[in-house]
Amino acid sequence: MPTDNRPLSPHLQIYRLPFIVVLSITHRIAGVANAVGSLLVVYWLVALASGPEAFATAQAVLGSIPGLIILFGFSLGLFYHFGNGIRHLFWDTGRGFELHTAHRSGQVVVAGAVVLTLLVWIVALATGGA
Repeated sequence: MPTDNRPLSPHLQIYRLPFIVVLSITHRIAGVANAVGSLLVVYWLVALASGPEAFATAQAVLGSIPGLIILFGFSLGLFYHFGNGIRHLFWDTGRGFELHTAHRSGQVVVAGAVVLTLLVWIVALATGGA
């Protein structure tokens, strides 16, 4: 039997993932990134407790351009994961499952994460924290 005319299943080059699915995937990625990013915080705290030389090294590493980019991504991931976690708490109560509501709450979570991250970094840079 010839099978050349059978349709292929859609794949990621053809199929566009729905926004809600992308949010679910990024929520999981943000959770893993937060666990890894927390190791940076532990590294910084250990360096702080280890003395001035170790702390200066940690500050130099985390204060470099790549370090600041990683910390920015870590803070964005924290706010995104936090906001999406609150969204999931509402879902646990049976609210927000309508497609329009789920899509809109996802937009609010993404916008909130971006705004909160920028506010924290603006304040940190204005006060000399970074």
